[in-house]
Amino acid sequence: MNFSEGKIMSRSSRDLKVSCFSISIYCFALCLLGFAAELSSVRGTITDPLGAFVSNAKVELLESSQVVGSVTTDSEGHYIIHPPHSGRYQLRSSAPSFQTTVVDLAYISNTGQMHADITLGVATLEQQITVSATGTPTPQAQVGAAISVLGPDEIRYTHDVQEPLRLVPGIQMTQVGQIGGTSSLFIRGGNDTYTKVLVDGIPSDDIGGLVDFANIASAGFDKIEVLREPNSALYGSDALAGVVNLSTQRGTTPLPEITYAIDGGNFGTYHQEGSLGGAYKQFDYFSDFSRFDTSNSIPNNQFHNATYAGSFGWNPLSNTSLRVTLRHLATSTGTPNAIELYGIPDDAAQKNQDTYIGATFENQTTERWHNLLRYGALRLRGQFTDYAPTGIPFPNNVSPFEYLGAPVTIRGANGYSVTGQATFQYAGTYPNQYLTSTDRDFVYAQSDYRFTPHLLGLVGFKYEDERGYTLSTGGTTSKDSTERGNYSYTLQLNGDVRNRLYYTLGSGIEKNAVFGTAGTPRASLAYYLVRPGTSRFLDGTKLRFSFGKGIKEPSIYYQTNSLYELLLTSAPQLLGQYHVSPINAEWSRTYDGGIDQTFLQGRGKIGVTYFHNEFTNVIEYVSQQGLVSLGIPAAIAQATQFGAAVNSQAYRAQGFETEIEFQIGKGLFARGGYTYLDAVVQRSFSSDALSKGSYNPSFPGIPIGAFSPLDGARPFRRAPHSGYFGLYYSHSRWSGSLSGTLVGRRDDSDFLFDANGGPTLLLPNRNLDPAYHRLDLSGSYQVNRLLTLYSSFQNILSEHYYEAFGFPSLPFTFRSGVKLTFGGESWKPK
Repeated sequence: MNFSEGKIMSRSSRDLKVSCFSISIYCFALCLLGFAAELSSVRGTITDPLGAFVSNAKVELLESSQVVGSVTTDSEGHYIIHPPHSGRYQLRSSAPSFQTTVVDLAYISNTGQMHADITLGVATLEQQITVSATGTPTPQAQVGAAISVLGPDEIRYTHDVQEPLRLVPGIQMTQVGQIGGTSSLFIRGGNDTYTKVLVDGIPSDDIGGLVDFANIASAGFDKIEVLREPNSALYGSDALAGVVNLSTQRGTTPLPEITYAIDGGNFGTYHQEGSLGGAYKQFDYFSDFSRFDTSNSIPNNQFHNATYAGSFGWNPLSNTSLRVTLRHLATSTGTPNAIELYGIPDDAAQKNQDTYIGATFENQTTERWHNLLRYGALRLRGQFTDYAPTGIPFPNNVSPFEYLGAPVTIRGANGYSVTGQATFQYAGTYPNQYLTSTDRDFVYAQSDYRFTPHLLGLVGFKYEDERGYTLSTGGTTSKDSTERGNYSYTLQLNGDVRNRLYYTLGSGIEKNAVFGTAGTPRASLAYYLVRPGTSRFLDGTKLRFSFGKGIKEPSIYYQTNSLYELLLTSAPQLLGQYHVSPINAEWSRTYDGGIDQTFLQGRGKIGVTYFHNEFTNVIEYVSQQGLVSLGIPAAIAQATQFGAAVNSQAYRAQGFETEIEFQIGKGLFARGGYTYLDAVVQRSFSSDALSKGSYNPSFPGIPIGAFSPLDGARPFRRAPHSGYFGLYYSHSRWSGSLSGTLVGRRDDSDFLFDANGGPTLLLPNRNLDPAYHRLDLSGSYQVNRLLTLYSSFQNILSEHYYEAFGFPSLPFTFRSGVKLTFGGESWKPK
């Protein structure tokens, strides 16, 4: 470490300590205010989904399902009720023409006032509460942003979170191979690094935004929110295309509940999961541990995932809570590479150990003033090891020899095919490794104040300390590292006009250690042409519009290989001479508009949304020739040796989404959606783009992007047409679901060179990946309160397909098992 790096590390550590100390003082002050609050009462407001007051609503306080207090709301929907003693209670609210709603309350102590607002549903469809769009709990009916909420029915019996995420409009999930293969999420055509992923409020993205969804087990999660638009105003860097918010289950039962599930299936699949949850006085607790193992269907593709998830809450006062969350995962997987392109599996493996830690302090200081303080820590460790070459030795003029794959015939969905042996591996030192390490600590403070029943203001501040490195070994050792101290500021207003027009206006200011200061404005509107709850066939018509800008910080690789950093090492005198600045942020600008329509007295809902995204300043690696084409002086280009990472690419993604939900009957629910995506690369200075592509002599006149899409082409692995459907049944002891994912053809590359380094094995990019449809079926039967039987079947038609070209997905798979449940509310004596 040089002296300047030491100063940066010292400064960022000091800033983090100062922020933590200031927040500790703030917490103490809020607690003192809590003690001064009114003694032992619960008060709040009852509203409909649009925020209108519900007068004369009945509000009952329940203890162990028994009514211990009852009041009715006044003309403005307000109520106040006094518990007979400290303890855990529920609130039940009902009113004519509304659904009865029951909510669990935190522990009510002898001191302090608890504030609990309740939104009553007017329709058959469940009224969802979301926080991802506004930063505060808001009924989805009042949100102008495009957001989807997945609950326990969609998550149950899945082994990782990518499975339910496939059932969201605007989303495409691409898994490279089978279970454990790298899984990327694309929202509305954005890159796979453009989504902010939160685990209980803790950002889980690597530096630069990358998240591998294959490693995130669904164990312990009970809610997933997906915001399909940028929100850097609230969440800072990396929220260019959207936000995924994963929430861990909490313990609620006074009698501890213990569950244990065990199942197995084909391809050596074995899964165990156990959980313990409950609530005792001021404390609630939940812990879950799961282990999943499978061999998959191709050689050297074993996968193992061990995950622990925990959520622990403490309510020292009725208006104050502290929650600690913890998630740790350890995964390992064999990586056989694209076996259909090489015909030989690679002898390599990937291991990961990731930890997410959070502590959140919340205080309802007054009826109008709410404060939240959070500390979060992220630790990501990755190790890729290539143990030995497995290809066929072949001498060449560059190195002693290279290794080829087996002779194969490769066919694309576009009708083109090639036959030959591709370059598989190169001579070198084996085993070799690629190691990654990321540490992130942050503190976040948020304060929101309700000025009137129709206006809420929010301010937020976050300090983030990031450290990370990448290290390559084998032959020569290469290490890239970074240390960043980032600041974020948020100001936002939410409100409504006459419970008909709803708005969110805000902006963030991001002060990043690499690219400096940037503003991220955001606005959304929702307007009801027809209010829900009427007796008409079409009884709730909502118009939506939103606009936002997002930013993304560069990855460690792009920062250390940027033009600025390379010149800083090789020719620092050129920085001032030519005014070369550090690499900039990537930008997005998005607007969308749509209409939501409920029908049949709220039994169904259909939505249509148009979206338009502009992604600019996208970072790509540009050769020396490309740098000169960008207008960079030749002296600078030559000083980079090979090239540099610069903000030179731009592309556009637009289209429309449709989604429908319908309550068919008691216990039977259906949902589906379709997305059309029109994405095109508008500008690129990559070597592929500058050379106008490679040309395979077998396909004369067809330019091919070997490593990246060409100008005017579609980005790789993003289908113009995609859709999904789900049918869910739950009644008495039975539950089941049938879901399907349908994805059209996509542009891609096989990334192959022949034995002489030529392009004779490259296939045209257009529509290279085939379309596919995957059907999944799952069900369960509760034999008694102790025993539940369940089964899960995936790809029930056993379709042969791949989401990334050359990497075959799993054929038909199944898992069946039993779940044991001990304790919980169902075990209490009647």
